[in-house]
Amino acid sequence: MTDTPKLAPAFWRGFRHGLPFILVIVPFGLLFGVAGTEAGLNLAEVMGFSILVIAGASQFTAVQLMSDNAPVIMVLLTSLAVNLRMAMYSASLAPHLGTAPSWQKSLIAYFMVDQVYVMSIQDYEARPAQSRGQKMAYYAGICAVLCPQWYVSTWVGAVVGKAIPPEFALDFAVPITFLAMLAPALRSLPHVAAAGVSVGVALALAWMPSGLGLLIAAVAAMATGAQVEQWQNRKRAA
Repeated sequence: MTDTPKLAPAFWRGFRHGLPFILVIVPFGLLFGVAGTEAGLNLAEVMGFSILVIAGASQFTAVQLMSDNAPVIMVLLTSLAVNLRMAMYSASLAPHLGTAPSWQKSLIAYFMVDQVYVMSIQDYEARPAQSRGQKMAYYAGICAVLCPQWYVSTWVGAVVGKAIPPEFALDFAVPITFLAMLAPALRSLPHVAAAGVSVGVALALAWMPSGLGLLIAAVAAMATGAQVEQWQNRKRAA
């Protein structure tokens, strides 16, 4: 109970920092609701995607591949490849939240989406003296504002999606969301190299069926980032 006053400022700081992302989360969720219903999914299936998976990019990927009648194994592998970044997010957050109880780490994993990770790691690095409780409170604050918006907007898109005028162009939310998160993250040569390789390989292999090019691009990007980081470490040690 004595820690509660210390945690509240961190929670509300996270809540405030998450508010601007509503501008892209809502149209992103609406767009998935529309895309899911247009792909033939019923309301329960669309909401199951957003509540159980809670990963917009892989949800769109899976729905697109399912619409293209791709094999189930390809749908699963491609969606997994899209979400491999979550493993890197987890490794990055481990020094800050890794000592949390198992039930808290389960919640961290469930609610980990790109916006939550990006804002959290930036806050943790800017305020290294925070306790684990304060870091958890900040994380919870961002989740509290973003995740309910994702669920609700998905439901609205699935229920009234066809009534949304085409001129609203909801698809703008997808690239803007990732550009807004990617740009601040390109802070080192390994990050830039990995991003460049992923874009180049994905475009070069766009002709491949069932999103296979995306799988290859993801692996190539991770390998490139790791190699560049190793090269930098050897150079510093020399």
